[in-house]
Amino acid sequence: MSFVSLKSLASGIAAAAVLGLGHSAAVANVSKDEAVAMVKKGVAAIKSMGPEKAYAEFSNPSGPWVDRDLYLVVFRLDGTTLAHGANAKQVGVNVIDRKDVDGKEFVRERMETAKTKTSFWQDYKYTNPTTKKIEPKTMYCEKQADTVVCGGIYK
Repeated sequence: MSFVSLKSLASGIAAAAVLGLGHSAAVANVSKDEAVAMVKKGVAAIKSMGPEKAYAEFSNPSGPWVDRDLYLVVFRLDGTTLAHGANAKQVGVNVIDRKDVDGKEFVRERMETAKTKTSFWQDYKYTNPTTKKIEPKTMYCEKQADTVVCGGIYK
């Protein structure tokens, strides 16, 4: 192999490594501001297009309401999932008793918090749909009538 070929091969490997790192970094860089913005846009969509259509759009993992590992979830105050951007199979399921790996009843806590606050942040651990690993997550939520609209970031 000639020096030019080796140099080209090395450059190609270096470029691939940089591009791969850039992609991984992009996946991990969802900000709190982006989560808040998505929740606010979701609330506006519910008001403008109606809950049924909005929830269906939110639950499409390939749709515009999923950005990297940021997605929307909507719950009734009783803990029933109305929309879930990472797992549409959760729609219609009551998850009020769901616990994270530390035993925290995070959905129950979220619904209790929504009774006294119109917007809030909540910390718990959940499976990141991008990495498939359980990771610390912080979720921004806004109460809307008898529902809670949330979007979170993995830390």
